[in-house]
Amino acid sequence: MNDPYKELGISRTASVPEVRRAYKQLAKEWHPDKNNHPDAERKFVQIKKAYELLNDAERRRIYDRHGITSEDSHYIKQKHDYSGYNRFGFDPVEEFFGKQFGFDQDISLYHKLSVTANYFDQTIIPKSKTKLHIIMFYNDWCFGCIRIVAAFKKLIETFEPLGVHFATINAAHEPSILRKTGADDIPRMVLVLGGHSYVYRENIYTQQKLAEFIRKKMPFKIGQRVNDDNLNDFLNGWTDNRVRALVLEPRSVTRLRYLISAFAFHDRVAFGFVDLTSKNTKMISDRFKVNPKLDTLFLFNEDSLRAVASISMADIPTQTLDNIISSNQYLSLPRLSSQEVLEGVCPAEWNRPRKRLCVVLITENSPEYDNARGALRHIAQESGYSLDRVRFAYMYKEKQADFLNAISKGSFEDNLLRLVVIWRRDSTQIKYEWVDGAKLDIKTTDFLNNTAINATKHEINLTIQRLLKTSEALTYEAFVQNLLDEHAQGLLSKWIARLLYLVDYLSDNIEDEHLFAALSLLGTIAFMFGIGYVMMYFVRAEEESLKAQGQLNTDGSCNKPNKHVPELKLYELRAEKYNGLVRLLKPGCRTILLITDLQSRPKLIPPYHRAVWPYRRTKTLLFGHMLIEKGLSWYSELLRLSLCTNQKLQINPRNCVGTVIALNGHRKYFCVYHAKHPECARGTKRMIKMTKQLLDRNDDPEIGNFLGVNYSEESDAESNVLFEDNLLDGLSNWLDRLFEGTTHRYYINYWPDFPTK
Repeated sequence: MNDPYKELGISRTASVPEVRRAYKQLAKEWHPDKNNHPDAERKFVQIKKAYELLNDAERRRIYDRHGITSEDSHYIKQKHDYSGYNRFGFDPVEEFFGKQFGFDQDISLYHKLSVTANYFDQTIIPKSKTKLHIIMFYNDWCFGCIRIVAAFKKLIETFEPLGVHFATINAAHEPSILRKTGADDIPRMVLVLGGHSYVYRENIYTQQKLAEFIRKKMPFKIGQRVNDDNLNDFLNGWTDNRVRALVLEPRSVTRLRYLISAFAFHDRVAFGFVDLTSKNTKMISDRFKVNPKLDTLFLFNEDSLRAVASISMADIPTQTLDNIISSNQYLSLPRLSSQEVLEGVCPAEWNRPRKRLCVVLITENSPEYDNARGALRHIAQESGYSLDRVRFAYMYKEKQADFLNAISKGSFEDNLLRLVVIWRRDSTQIKYEWVDGAKLDIKTTDFLNNTAINATKHEINLTIQRLLKTSEALTYEAFVQNLLDEHAQGLLSKWIARLLYLVDYLSDNIEDEHLFAALSLLGTIAFMFGIGYVMMYFVRAEEESLKAQGQLNTDGSCNKPNKHVPELKLYELRAEKYNGLVRLLKPGCRTILLITDLQSRPKLIPPYHRAVWPYRRTKTLLFGHMLIEKGLSWYSELLRLSLCTNQKLQINPRNCVGTVIALNGHRKYFCVYHAKHPECARGTKRMIKMTKQLLDRNDDPEIGNFLGVNYSEESDAESNVLFEDNLLDGLSNWLDRLFEGTTHRYYINYWPDFPTK
């Protein structure tokens, strides 16, 4: 098999829904029954194999890491496949012995509800956006799991009729799901809600505890409290494209089943809960004339005065509640605001002989088009067509521009306030026809006696009656993309939701001692910020005071003359700076070091500064100076190592003044400049020979004392004595030869330690 990503035409970062959409589209395009291409069958098989690989999280991970497509590879761990729910169709014990030998602590209950990781990722997680799922993690050899079988069975019997779905996962076979949900031990129960997992931390598995846990994790905007003051605002809020459901109860706490139903339909139905025992709901009770001892449900669309459906019972069953809401979950003129709404209002029915048409008004999100939408709503309510055959809707032109551009064929240049009849063959292919002669550009709200509305209604009826015939075909055909989800959360809303989930997760998983430690850390950080703010306040106050006294300019600079910051910085070689200036130099970098004493330093540093000034911008050079009183032992050891002798050198510190050495810390060599250094342009071998010979000469005590055997107290009286002012006269020429590479290099095995005292 080739690259499965290329087969489906998707990127390597594509999500599971994107993989499914690409597979559905390509499978319909290359199905052998619909495509006459000679390679259609082979192409269809390749598409199916690519989808099977990318749809399996484990196989996809192995392919991304190793490029392996074979399902029999040793990289793929052989898992137990339960094939969804009901892994065992029967209990082996009951089949052989009969039910009289059954036990409440039979672990086969877990086996019957076991699901795989693939089923969890592809079925439970997507469905958790509207359905609640309770997952129990167990193990075949878990004695704690066996002890709670009876309690878990009672939970199933209690909460399944309310709309809660139960499943189990064997933690030994699916450890990845155990880690993903945050469960840390077995047995452990997890609530999957809205794509998130919430771990049930209680050790008591009772109906009351689980009900409290579910109520706590329910979204806080799942419904609102309605009383006499906000009733009209609630019923007239249908402009958010949702039906209004009003639940009246003789209790202050809403039943859990109503909350679960509200969560299941939250994107299409807005729920309002009324407490009939409250004094603030007396007008509501009188208006709807309800029995104060029964639970009552009213459903309203755009008409807030007349309910489209109602039911009153002491205990409304969940199935009955869901059936009533499902039949009335859309407004009489809903807005096609997302692909889900389009699927519910205008479902694809390519395999049915009967057509299901949708009459769509193209409008904009502006109050000036309210009359046009009201007129079409009136026509929809007065039409005698079944909702299974004809539905009316509208969409915003600026929101669904891509969809409208795809069906622009056959319309005028400006298709605003135009009516189009569509018939969806499948998720991407539609047939459509524009309704000519329909005019809804009206300025009145008298829909009964308006000639334009009556004419539009007549044109719509003629078009629908003609198109509903099996022999009639719609004029145009187009391929469209999914509608833009107008209700999708913005970036800020997503971050807020994630932050709330993080806070809830931390509150469930952090112990008290951890919480106190975190609060202590946050308190310390807040205290530090507070101290910083106070210090900034005092600094600003001081600045204002100096400005008032005229000692500080408005730009914050002081009136006193600023000292000149030299462009060339000279470092003094000391023990704390030795590593940075010598030992840890990067390759290619050198340090130019002047040796002085306390007496000569003021005289030698200015000419040294002038000599190295032209090289100040060279990033590979550092410049410094050293007091011979501090570094005499280091300098003596450096010379001894360069001469490769074990003889201890005796150096006159005074004769070392004015010496400049270039240190290459990485390659461990140095070059020496001194006014009496014998270095010349002759060969390296002769230079070494001359240097060694000088150690035994006594005719010139200055040279001998510089290199180091002995020195004479009477050397100051010799005729060839140099003055301090002339010690650095030849430094500039030596620096030129240094950078040309013609100076002699003295190599050493290691850099000696610099004295700390």
